[in-house]
Amino acid sequence: MNAPDVGIDALLPQTQCTRCGYAGCRPYAQAIAAGDADINQCPPGGAATIGNLARLLGRTQKPLNPINGVESAPRVAWIDESRCIGCAKCLPPCPVDAIIGAAKYLHTVITEQCTGCELCIAPCPVDCIEMRPTPPAAAANDAALNRRRHEAHQARKQRRQQDRAQQLAQKKSALLNPASSP
Repeated sequence: MNAPDVGIDALLPQTQCTRCGYAGCRPYAQAIAAGDADINQCPPGGAATIGNLARLLGRTQKPLNPINGVESAPRVAWIDESRCIGCAKCLPPCPVDAIIGAAKYLHTVITEQCTGCELCIAPCPVDCIEMRPTPPAAAANDAALNRRRHEAHQARKQRRQQDRAQQLAQKKSALLNPASSP
């Protein structure tokens, strides 16, 4: 990222919710810097973020674009454990790894880490996830910490993809060259 992108990214809430139309806060920051996106597309950041971006970039402040959603009080995901079937479909979309659990086991949300992105709701086949007001103990949204968690999540996904590709290449090689495999 270049310097303008970093300044813009630092002002975003780092919820990684994709409501802005981009794959996360960093791509949205890059689009703003490139002139491809407007400054009013971040519902979690709302008017405060739009105002900060307007000041940083010397632009006029404008209201949140309703196409991207509405500004609301911070919320966190909550899983009704009595309805959770342990499918684990909510784990991969969580951009900050705030959901813990494993396949065939109940899942739960670490509310202190949840950014309220809502990305876990759609993949749940039993609709056991809902958004609730952020508890006072989890009220502080630390954008820098959210960014680090998201980067760690992305790095882990990248490593898994590389490991899978390497395993597949080894299997293909073993099939194509049976004499050289152990």
